[in-house]
Amino acid sequence: MVKLPFSLRMAPTHVFLYLFLCLASLSSSEARIRHYKWEVKYEFKSPDCFKKLVITINGRSPGPTIQAQQGDTIIVELKNSLLTENLAIHWHGIRQLGTPWFDGTEGVTQCPILPGDTFKYQFVVDRPGTYLYHSHYGMQREAGLYGMIKVSPRDPEPFTYDYERSILLNDWFHKSTYEQATGLSSKDPFVWVGEPQSLLINGRGRFNCSKLATPSLDAGVCNTSNPDCSPYVQTVIPGKTYRLRIGSLTALSALSFQIEGHNMTVVEADGHYVEPFVVQNLFLYSGETYSVLVKADRDPSRNYWITSNVVGRNRTTPPGLGVFNYYPNHPRRSPPSTPPSPPAWDDVKPRVAQSLAIKSHPAHIIKPPSTSDRVIVLLNTQNKIDGYFRWSVNNVSFTLPHTPYLVALKQNITDAFDQTPPPDGYDFAGYDISIVQNNTNATSSNGIYRLKFNTTVDIILQNANTMNKNNSETHPWHLHGHDFWVMGYGEGKFDVKSDPKKYNLVNPIMKNTVPVHTYGWTALRFRTDNPGVWAFHCHIEAHFFMGMGVVFEEGIERLGEIPSSIMGCGKTKGLHFKP
Repeated sequence: MVKLPFSLRMAPTHVFLYLFLCLASLSSSEARIRHYKWEVKYEFKSPDCFKKLVITINGRSPGPTIQAQQGDTIIVELKNSLLTENLAIHWHGIRQLGTPWFDGTEGVTQCPILPGDTFKYQFVVDRPGTYLYHSHYGMQREAGLYGMIKVSPRDPEPFTYDYERSILLNDWFHKSTYEQATGLSSKDPFVWVGEPQSLLINGRGRFNCSKLATPSLDAGVCNTSNPDCSPYVQTVIPGKTYRLRIGSLTALSALSFQIEGHNMTVVEADGHYVEPFVVQNLFLYSGETYSVLVKADRDPSRNYWITSNVVGRNRTTPPGLGVFNYYPNHPRRSPPSTPPSPPAWDDVKPRVAQSLAIKSHPAHIIKPPSTSDRVIVLLNTQNKIDGYFRWSVNNVSFTLPHTPYLVALKQNITDAFDQTPPPDGYDFAGYDISIVQNNTNATSSNGIYRLKFNTTVDIILQNANTMNKNNSETHPWHLHGHDFWVMGYGEGKFDVKSDPKKYNLVNPIMKNTVPVHTYGWTALRFRTDNPGVWAFHCHIEAHFFMGMGVVFEEGIERLGEIPSSIMGCGKTKGLHFKP
């Protein structure tokens, strides 16, 4: 029984007020259930002034932001009203401890949600930070099905601010995902997706309608006066400090993000506190999230540009533009200056410098194990298999099975996927990463890596030349179900003997998504302490679609009964029923 520190002779209104405050305090400190009901369907939208079919959640794209506190349970009842398309949603950065079947990865952890069906996702957000959600079925993500997840902490954070806002960055294509997937899957001719037509800031951009082949006939298709494509505006109060939670869910592009004339102090990356450092250009790769602190300390009589620009690829897409609006200036008042010039698209040095600058906050260091039990080196290569262009890892191009791995492994369906595991490495001595290679022995497979439970695994991501001369692309790799320590980056070919001696064992940052820079390598370390089956793949939509990924299994025998709601496809037909 709780002893109340007041006299029962107090006025009843005071007693009730005190009880209300006590209950409010209790409810704020205890975990809650956050319930969402979403309907996913196609709608005509004009996010960059060009009208096309967009996948929306409750009529919105980006979808609603999930807001929760550390330890809360999230329940999302998801109705698939796409009519002709399956669906699955991945909760990007949420580790799904104890709920691997709700990771939302079609072909890996669940069967897809059929048109007309409703599927219930339920999981705990166990760690504060900035996360994302997006479709994980085919190339559906780039059709607009994505949003942000904000998880507030229960303990004080190592920085202060007055207000917080969220900014989601995307690139935008006018072709449908069907057209793009068909082009990528064609042998003669192979049709690359090309560069995006626009860059969106919180779902808003502006395409130059005059670039259309027949602008006079397409006035209804492209209309710059459409309010849907008015620039994103972030209104700020002079003198106040803002926490901007910034995430990238681009389909292809690496980005540079700027706020004209303002410095940004990086304080969080993928849900982990960072030893603060200051940038003017924040580089983001698809799947990454950051929190930055920005003080509104410039001339308050004017507004300033917010910009995003493509880096890492020859820049043909115009910048994404928004307005940093100093109150009480009118939010539609354009800044008097031209947008700031972005970094050179092919200048790798500042991007590598930012990667190297990200360290754990001194008060929030989680030290990695000093050694690993297994080392897997993944060479990212481009090749042709049976005449089809593919991306591969160690010359093996990944294909998804029709029966999800999680179900096949728990039901002991051994013929659902290739039981031969992919290789742990490649020909270190004979492979020259700086030239175009024939890769004549490339194959495709849906085999997986079986990892011993509760061990330490090192993953070395090695970049190489593509099938084009003097070309190596930046790849953002995302690991489901885990955070990993970023042990180091390097140029050229990874040396298994000398390079591990340079690892950061003192204060490495933990992340769930990390870039592999051109002609370089990135070393990761993680613990296999989350029973389940987890995808690890390049977060560029076209690259994963073309085979750039792997799957890890760990501790599957430790899982209990899996929900029947994730079954019903492939060799599990007939096993699905409504819970």
